[in-house]
Amino acid sequence: MDGDLGDFLRSRRARIQPEEVGLASHGRRRVPGLRREEVAQLAGVSVDYYIRLEQGRGPSVSDAVLDAIARVLRLDETEHAYLHAVARPRRQAERPVTPRVRPGVQALLDGMERTPALVMDRRMTVLAWNALANAVFGFSDSAPGARSMPRQVFLDPAARDLYPEWQAVAAQTVAHLRVLAGHHQDDRELTSLVGELSLKSEDFRRLWADHQVKECAYGVKRLRHPVAGLLTLPYESLALPGDGDQTLLVYTPERGSETAERLALLGSWATTGA
Repeated sequence: MDGDLGDFLRSRRARIQPEEVGLASHGRRRVPGLRREEVAQLAGVSVDYYIRLEQGRGPSVSDAVLDAIARVLRLDETEHAYLHAVARPRRQAERPVTPRVRPGVQALLDGMERTPALVMDRRMTVLAWNALANAVFGFSDSAPGARSMPRQVFLDPAARDLYPEWQAVAAQTVAHLRVLAGHHQDDRELTSLVGELSLKSEDFRRLWADHQVKECAYGVKRLRHPVAGLLTLPYESLALPGDGDQTLLVYTPERGSETAERLALLGSWATTGA
């Protein structure tokens, strides 16, 4: 994705004021944040070198330089890893995306009778799920293309009713998709997904341009289910080794909570077909 490195560095320069890094600010600036020459000075590289790096014209950059720039721009761990990924894209062939989960993983999902659980690939497409996740999200009734979480969030009008905090969910989805796109720049289907969403959703275009980068390894998601009502679902995600970048996502409601009780009723409803 051309321009990712320069866009990312510019967005991170803009959020840091000179006074925060010990520099004097002389008068009004044309653009907010640090200038390129200030980043270069603080990182210990020449201005020309940094400008060429930000323009994508620089030579192969060392870990030491990237680490120095990350320190100046106060990048967190995820942003730091993303900087390395987009500054030095992997040249080796990408591992293919595995379209199916192993039977053992499906058995693991099915054994989680009281918690919704699913498996996603590196494009945030749902590949497998258990009965309770199906009762919550209705995967079995959806076309395969609708099982893409980014498409569901941005292209399905019902998503704004499903997610009471849709704006937060949308921003989180884009920030995580940024991480995935940065680490898999040779994935043509992932690039195509970003292009499709950019064409079809103004909200996606705006959030993508913000260049926020954040992994969604855990957190809390709130859903308004048409049968069960409001569900507050903490979640944890775990990478499945050896399966083409598949991730196990488990929703873990607090025991004895109203959400847990509603999920129990929903699970019973789904099992009996009532």
